[in-house]
Amino acid sequence: MRTSYILLLCILGAALLSSVNCRIQIGPDCCFKFYPRRVNRKLVRSYYLTDYRCPKSGVILVTQKAHYICADPSLSWVESIMKSVDGSAFKTNACFLYKATAASVAASHLIP
Repeated sequence: MRTSYILLLCILGAALLSSVNCRIQIGPDCCFKFYPRRVNRKLVRSYYLTDYRCPKSGVILVTQKAHYICADPSLSWVESIMKSVDGSAFKTNACFLYKATAASVAASHLIP
């Protein structure tokens, strides 16, 4: 009698775990259809490339309002947006590094 309860609990636990795992999306972000029009580069905050396991290689553009747009990476306007986003990220990081370095140099030249 006791073993049947344990077996029933194990079956119910396995069913519960499998239903929870089915709701979690683990697969990669893929583009199956590309956005047909140009996107204004001022609206794009960042981008990332689709996973190598996807049937089509693509770029997912992330807008200022957190919309995700699939685009063809071989198009010139998409390459231009990617370069623009990379350049602005580089300028932001370079400015931060310059300020941090300047502050540390100034702090090291202080007379105790």
